[in-house]
Amino acid sequence: MDSLDSLQDFIKSQNNFTNYINKSNVPDVCKSEPCMLGVDEAGRGPVLGPMVYGIAYCPINQKKVLESLGCADSKALTEEKRDEIFLKMLTEKEAVDNVGWMAEVISPNYISNSMYKRAKHSLNEVSMNSAISLIKKSIELGGNITEVYVDTVGPPEKYQARLKEIFPDIKITVAKKADSIYPIVSAASIVAKVTRDHALKVWEFPEGLEINHKDFGSGYPGDPLTKKFIREQIDRIFGYPLLVRFSWSTAELALQERAAKCSFEDIDDENTKKPKGTQAISSFFSPKNERKRRRHKFFEERNLTMSNAFE
Repeated sequence: MDSLDSLQDFIKSQNNFTNYINKSNVPDVCKSEPCMLGVDEAGRGPVLGPMVYGIAYCPINQKKVLESLGCADSKALTEEKRDEIFLKMLTEKEAVDNVGWMAEVISPNYISNSMYKRAKHSLNEVSMNSAISLIKKSIELGGNITEVYVDTVGPPEKYQARLKEIFPDIKITVAKKADSIYPIVSAASIVAKVTRDHALKVWEFPEGLEINHKDFGSGYPGDPLTKKFIREQIDRIFGYPLLVRFSWSTAELALQERAAKCSFEDIDDENTKKPKGTQAISSFFSPKNERKRRRHKFFEERNLTMSNAFE
């Protein structure tokens, strides 16, 4: 990957309804020298689009590389400046030779399904699991990670204790506004924000909508264009396109007002023990040699099955 166009091409090759990872090669120096790693996210609050977790890592003795890239508080940088820095990370020899990165794109569909399952997973749990997974992957790929710095919006103590439990041999620092304190976290934040920005720019609607990313805005609930999209793009039966996090209160309220009312009967847990010799009633209606039918695309794209639809 050597350009923002190639980043967009990679994103377009993925499915919008599943999570996926994009990453650089691990620089050779990061396999031998002790490295610091930063973690940050982009898109935690929006009602539209994915949330992206990003990491960046480089040798502890190469902080000057981050400074020369211009890694600073990413929230203070314009979108154009973030693109410029990320492009340098992809193309400039000093950056390519010293800085590795990775991003996980977490689909709106996955976020909402996690929050709606019977065994609910909060956004904090989804976030922490992604961060832990990315740190593990960087180590599995050969990165010599000895220090980790994480940006958090919640209480840092609990988060730091959990990470220390999983990575006992690594120095862990979790702090609020870490992206404005530690350049390596700023680099991770830039990776996450640029990835999310371009994921929205090239979003393709499998529902057949032809809408430019400029027409739905930033995705934040307060954005007038996002409000308009949420208000107008409701299918009375099927609800929202996959771009929308339908578990957000903004979307929930709009669905309650505009979509058809729907109720579900309680079903027995599949794991409930039945008396010995008892057959499922469905077995009396299913021919033994019936060919398995392919599930409709609507259910595949939303990862809906009988097991998770009622969890």
